[in-house]
Amino acid sequence: MQIRCGYEMVFELPGPTPMLLALNVHPCRQADLLHPDPIRTEPEIPVERYVDGFGNPCARIVAPAGRLRLWTDTVARDSGLPDPVVPDAQEVCVADLPTEALQFLLGSRYCEVDSLSDTAWRLFGHTPRGWHRVQAVVEWVHRHVTFGYEFARSTKTAREVLGERCGVCRDFQHLAITFCRALGIPARYATGYLGDIGVDPNPNPMDFSAWFEAYLGGRWYTFDARHNRPRIGRILMATGRDATDVALTTSFGSATLTSFRVWTGLLGDPRLPEMTAPAIEGEEEALHDGEIAAASGRR
Repeated sequence: MQIRCGYEMVFELPGPTPMLLALNVHPCRQADLLHPDPIRTEPEIPVERYVDGFGNPCARIVAPAGRLRLWTDTVARDSGLPDPVVPDAQEVCVADLPTEALQFLLGSRYCEVDSLSDTAWRLFGHTPRGWHRVQAVVEWVHRHVTFGYEFARSTKTAREVLGERCGVCRDFQHLAITFCRALGIPARYATGYLGDIGVDPNPNPMDFSAWFEAYLGGRWYTFDARHNRPRIGRILMATGRDATDVALTTSFGSATLTSFRVWTGLLGDPRLPEMTAPAIEGEEEALHDGEIAAASGRR
């Protein structure tokens, strides 16, 4: 299948403002793009591309005073298969974990592993190790946390989610990630596009989505405490320790977001906006040469 995805953000800025951006499709999905997904700016300004410490494509700009529009529109090939379910995937002993996975056992800004360790073992210490333990975490968070946009708060941590029992998709994932890490299972935050493919349409405006990945059996697997079901058509943009590392935009100065739109769905879906201009000649070569990048940070 072919999935169309993109975004448009409009900011008002009182003066020149440095910004970091994490708005590109992850390198693991770049080969699936039918044309590139450059960060387009209006007015046109220089975009410096780089790759962050987690392997995410990132960018930095100095936004001019006044109105700034950021946008892209692309199409990706997708298998059409739901997230894999592998019940026999086993935990990897900490001593045998690859070095790069160790950081995903530690506490981070939104994931207070030390504070929730006793709770994690009390709730899940009796569950079978491996896939079934992670799934038990996912099901518990899904059942005990209420979703609602009115519960969004940019500073909310996993411990606060546990206490308040409400939040948005990132809060569900932060709590599940924290429980997994406390149980000795590496878990990392993920963000990207997720349309209503194979599920009932959501009447709310489209948005970027959050999920998490757990390291089992020598690889990373997708889990989603918000939806608690395998989904079709995830297009990964970035992974990190928590939402801090994969913020869409980070501004170093005042930047007022005045308009925000995200679209993702099957190509031809009438709910999607009119298709924008095709890729600029030469961008595809630059993309696959690894010149596309973006930045992680706070939102």
